Amino acid sequence: MLKKILGLAFGLAVVVGSTIGVGILRAPGSIAGYLPDARLILFCWVIMGVFILLGASSYAELTTMMPKAGGAYNYIQRAFGNYAGFVNGWFDCISNGIAPAYLCIVISEYCSLLFPSAKPYSTLIALLFLTLFMAINMPGVRSGSITQQVTSAIKILLFLVLIAGCFLSKQEHVLQAAGRPLARGGLAIGIIRSLQLINGSYDGWFSVSFFAEEDNDPGRNIPKSYLFGALTIAVLYILINAAILYVLPVDVIARSPMAASEAASIAFGKWSSDFMILIALFSLISILNAYTMIPPRILFGLSREGFFVRQGTLVNKGGTPYFSLLCCYGFSVILILISNFEQLFSLGTFFTNIVFIFAFLSLIRLRKKEPALPRPYKAWGYPYTTYLALIVSLALFIGYAIGDRISLLTFLGATALSWILYRSFVQKSAV
Repeated sequence: MLKKILGLAFGLAVVVGSTIGVGILRAPGSIAGYLPDARLILFCWVIMGVFILLGASSYAELTTMMPKAGGAYNYIQRAFGNYAGFVNGWFDCISNGIAPAYLCIVISEYCSLLFPSAKPYSTLIALLFLTLFMAINMPGVRSGSITQQVTSAIKILLFLVLIAGCFLSKQEHVLQAAGRPLARGGLAIGIIRSLQLINGSYDGWFSVSFFAEEDNDPGRNIPKSYLFGALTIAVLYILINAAILYVLPVDVIARSPMAASEAASIAFGKWSSDFMILIALFSLISILNAYTMIPPRILFGLSREGFFVRQGTLVNKGGTPYFSLLCCYGFSVILILISNFEQLFSLGTFFTNIVFIFAFLSLIRLRKKEPALPRPYKAWGYPYTTYLALIVSLALFIGYAIGDRISLLTFLGATALSWILYRSFVQKSAV
């Protein structure tokens, strides 16, 4: 049985810690390549910030209504039945389970920047980081919770130092349009692609849903974790972009794969390189701890529903679903050794968006299907806000489907395979 020892501090830490990462350091350059105007760039970040706040409000209602381990599949199963829960649960588990392997590889790459002699041992370093965070979380949920809170706090502090350094620097640029033609496809395509990149940078705001069963007061803590966490992320992201645009013109940002590093070089001079590596490392470490904790909770919930082996429900004295943690650890080890994750991560984003769509649909369906179900928190502005979040998710899905045919075909194939697995595994186990 999972232990109910997590509180608001952990909820905020896991939302912020699992979201703010290297994406915010890299995305500004790509977005500046699509959008010619600094004000339009900031507007897109604001729009997606509003979107995650709407999404967080809808998720808060669902999570407090069913505070169970595993996240969105619980609500989807309640609304649409076992098969929908099975498919979305496994999509969620796989998309989140990929993260630790990728994060460990990127951490090893940044370690090589600090210590060039370690570059030949990058795979070993990645495996060591994976093993270290598995060991931190194995004894119990408390050790993972403390690690999450400390690393998230350090990460926010470092980003605030970057923001302050940019705004206090002597160099300043007026927010203006870039003197170059639009990216191929025109402004509309540029906005869509930019919103997709921003959405990827915001990925993780829903993380508190995986730990709802371990919260000591879910009715109070979970809505605050969602809303304050999402607001913190949105404000911080807008400030980071504003700081970069304050010291760099859009044309320069568009030519830089790491625009934040360019901005830091103006703010901190010769110390900028090491400072940005530290920001990247603490961002990654905080996310790694969160994503070491998340997939085992999904697997635990799936096992309890009969969607995985019964051993997946085994929990040690400290409250860790240790068998599920070991399964996820083994999966990550294999991925690190394979070391080819670009398509996997595109697929992970694709799957996550599918889960979003079904989660928002489940809120709408459950409001109609079970209006008397206890709801400690109700989504603000329902049904308009939930429908708006659903429309944005559908638009992003269409954009992903058009831009990534491989992920679309893989998704269709995985869905067809899931029906076979469901019929052969789940229905047999129910007999």
